[in-house]
Amino acid sequence: MFDLSRSIDLHKISTRQTNEEAIAGKMSGLIGINESVTWRAKHFGIYQKLTSKITEYDRPNYFADEMVKGAFAEFKHEHHFAESNRGTLMTDFFDYKSPFGILGKLADKLFLKKYMTELLTERNRIVKDFAESNKWKEVIK
Repeated sequence: MFDLSRSIDLHKISTRQTNEEAIAGKMSGLIGINESVTWRAKHFGIYQKLTSKITEYDRPNYFADEMVKGAFAEFKHEHHFAESNRGTLMTDFFDYKSPFGILGKLADKLFLKKYMTELLTERNRIVKDFAESNKWKEVIK
């Protein structure tokens, strides 16, 4: 789960609905500490670029990526992993601030929080699917 969550190749697969592609930095394989990737993706009908960097890393328990450049005022995405009697428990924390002050806060309430939750839920569903099948061999070499 830890390696699947930091796989650039699986990220591309899990975000097909936004046409996400790595265009700079680490563009395939497993991203690690102090490495960055720039993504180009279509959200709300507009192509956007976002660069994030792995800023914290404690294999196999935790890593965090933070936006270096992009549409948000800021964001930090924490990925936590713990063994459980049923396998691995993966918990994500996605803390972000929208741009545009009060308008950004209004956008959060109206649609952005729901959109981001659904995006991360779908991504994690696909990570889980790869982990629980032989599909993981396609992206972890």
